[in-house]
Amino acid sequence: MCGLLAFVSARGTAGRYRNRVARAADTLRHRGPDRTGVRVVGGDAVLALQRLSVIDPVHSHQPLRYADGRYTLAFNGEIYNYLELRAELTDRFGARFQTDGDTEVVAAAYHHWGPAAIGRLRGMFAFVLWDAEQRRAFAARDRFGIKPLYYANTVDGLWFASEKKALLSLVDSKLDPVGLAHYLAMQYVPEPGSLHTGIARLGAAETLTYAPGGAPAAVRYWHPTFHPQSTDRPEALYHRIQLALRDSVHAHLRSDVPVGAFLSSGIDSTAIVALAREVQPDLRTFTAALAAPGFSELDVAQQTAEALGVATYPIAVDADQAMAALPRIVWHLDDPVADPSLVPLYYLAERAARDVTVVLSGEGADELFGGYPLYREPLSLRPLTRLPAGLRRGLAYLARVLPEGVRGRSFVERAALPIARRYDGGARLFTAAQ
Repeated sequence: MCGLLAFVSARGTAGRYRNRVARAADTLRHRGPDRTGVRVVGGDAVLALQRLSVIDPVHSHQPLRYADGRYTLAFNGEIYNYLELRAELTDRFGARFQTDGDTEVVAAAYHHWGPAAIGRLRGMFAFVLWDAEQRRAFAARDRFGIKPLYYANTVDGLWFASEKKALLSLVDSKLDPVGLAHYLAMQYVPEPGSLHTGIARLGAAETLTYAPGGAPAAVRYWHPTFHPQSTDRPEALYHRIQLALRDSVHAHLRSDVPVGAFLSSGIDSTAIVALAREVQPDLRTFTAALAAPGFSELDVAQQTAEALGVATYPIAVDADQAMAALPRIVWHLDDPVADPSLVPLYYLAERAARDVTVVLSGEGADELFGGYPLYREPLSLRPLTRLPAGLRRGLAYLARVLPEGVRGRSFVERAALPIARRYDGGARLFTAAQ
């Protein structure tokens, strides 16, 4: 991952901010320890990047200039279909490239396709591009918001950064009570807000355009769509899922630096490792768990690694380690997230970084594949939720009068609730009465 920071001046005085941008970008050095770049574009913009080199490490330095300096790009992420896009741009438009990386492909795609180029990018990304001819900034974030992008609109101009901490010394802000209320209710601060006033996040699958002196305009460019299909042949569905997973995992292995994988006891990381080793038999895997009874996945992960024939490196995290790392973890988060798995994940990434630069993980797969009972619950509750409203009210009364701890009480109680309240309640720190 790289760390970007950019400033677009509202008054044509960007050059005066170069040193401030460079100092603020230094707070992102942990995101990109390989190379630092700062570029001033006339009086309009300053872009900076802390680079972690993954594709074309020797070249593709940033901020990158394209089309004789018309475009300046600060890019964080990876485009998995950049070779295919590069070939298409060359064949259709005669595009020429000075590097072998994916960053220049993004600039070329924007040059020839404009904002519609975003729909062609397969990957995870957040970037800011300055178009000197149009005097306009264009920023974008990937479909699922894997890569972060914060921004702050001030009287001096518009600021962008990969992490909020880089903006705190640049803009006036204070604790946002709305963001705090969201955190206390849901254990995190949802987009587009943050815990600081005046600092927002570009949403997943959004682009933003800004002309000096104007107002930033964010637009959603993609929405997930679902097309349920019934089948009498489950094996055919399994085959389609396997093909999609294999294609995705193999694409993610495109790298000019070592790649490893996180491995837990879950179906998500197990499937990813099994598919990745088809291309990379010497894949290294890493497992971490809290060293407490009932919380360790190390044994199952070790058995999985042995069955798949891959090397694994286990890490057990005890209570003292967890408390020691907690201040650093919160600093990295910018806004707190009430997820205890962040602690072993921190140590897991620290261990993996000794051997590899890139890791594959199974984030988001539990929601898709029913990794926890919570995500399978709509199916099990369906017979009860189809009951008439009067009977569901009876279920709610029954749930209230059953003693705490009685088996099935929670199941009945949740069946009586509308689906929105059912899931909202599962994430709350406080009861309605509290």
